[in-house]
Amino acid sequence: MTVSRYRTTPWVLIIGGLIGWIASFQLTMDKIAVLSDPNYSPACDINPVLSCGSVIVTEQASVFGFPNPIIGLGGFAVVVTIGVLLASKVQIPRWIWLGLNVGALAGMGFVVWLVSQSLYSIGALCPWCMVVWTVTIAIFWIVTAENAASARFSKGDTPGSIADTIAALRWVLIGASYLIVLGLIFIRWMDFWLGNSPI
Repeated sequence: MTVSRYRTTPWVLIIGGLIGWIASFQLTMDKIAVLSDPNYSPACDINPVLSCGSVIVTEQASVFGFPNPIIGLGGFAVVVTIGVLLASKVQIPRWIWLGLNVGALAGMGFVVWLVSQSLYSIGALCPWCMVVWTVTIAIFWIVTAENAASARFSKGDTPGSIADTIAALRWVLIGASYLIVLGLIFIRWMDFWLGNSPI
């Protein structure tokens, strides 16, 4: 049983989890509003590219048969709870750390899929969804680095070279993930961002 290895971890979980929960809540409310009134236009409908309304009415927005943000409401609540426990110096069992990592990995995989769908299938970006992407990426790498540095992935007490690398480069990995997503977004709508096409 261990507390967090890095002092920033509890705060990444608490702040990231709260931001993700708020974004998920807003998306849920917008989904309900759209279902109640098909003419409803969410406040985050900024332009043809940045448009929540264009995204939340798609099949991808309810891939499991219910609105995706509902997953966020539950998942981010768990993240915040664990973050508060860690900030309070509560020792968390290894299986909870690993369970959190599995959940973060699933969230990361879901984000990768949603990014690809938004860019190449839906053809629009949901600002609130992007907030969820941002915090999910950070939570995944921070939790993975924590478990790697503490050798929770193995039965030994010493992390391996790959684990050490992940732990040491956690902020670089977060930044690189953001740059990849931003790069893909820029390339996908390059003409629009440069003012060469109204879309």
